[in-house]
Amino acid sequence: MTAFLIALQFLTRFPLNFNIEWTDENVARSLLWYPVVGFLIGLCIFVISSLLAEQNSILVAAIILSVWVIITGGLHLDGLADSADAWVGSHGDKKRALEIMKDPQAGPIAVIVLVLVLLIKFSAINSLILNNEIYLLIAAPVIARCVPLTLFLTTPYVREQGLGSAMAAYLPRELAWTVLSVVSIVSLFFLGFVQAVVLILVVACVLWYLRYLMVKFIGGMTGDTIGAAIEFVEVVVLMAIVF
Repeated sequence: MTAFLIALQFLTRFPLNFNIEWTDENVARSLLWYPVVGFLIGLCIFVISSLLAEQNSILVAAIILSVWVIITGGLHLDGLADSADAWVGSHGDKKRALEIMKDPQAGPIAVIVLVLVLLIKFSAINSLILNNEIYLLIAAPVIARCVPLTLFLTTPYVREQGLGSAMAAYLPRELAWTVLSVVSIVSLFFLGFVQAVVLILVVACVLWYLRYLMVKFIGGMTGDTIGAAIEFVEVVVLMAIVF
């Protein structure tokens, strides 16, 4: 339960007042609960959309997207912005890329990427509302929260300190693969066999390419690049579901 509460506190802005022991082991095991937290995020969004079902679809889509950002505190959007600036501004210099990620200021590339990602999300949400398939929205935050697990299983973490280094060192790898397998099986029932298989393959290809970019530019991953990958996968899942 401690690991779950850590995941909930880290990935959301739900008002929790629990005294939790943030040991390295608990922080690493919290990764196993990320898909569950993703489900809770998706469920909140679905409930809100159901309550506003009779309202204008464009307005509802804007509200849902706003709530989505508020619930997560823009955590992964921040990582996306930092990564975009670093990938473009570093000109292939790994040390420079890591320095840019630490800079709290956002450059024009970061703003452009954020606008494009939010625009695509908004359009996809509106499309699902118009087709009375908003329940499918739940799949995006669940599948995207599998990204950190996958990356920690396959990609080196380049910073020596911080939560990421503890996660990399203490992640129970066998349980992590089990969680990914369970999410894949549940997706088959939730989305349908063919749709789920296609979606999993598309996400796997996108994540493989993102991992390639991470290794190419900085030699591995950081918290920012993980956040960027989560945002990209959410967009890909939403687009695939709509298409």
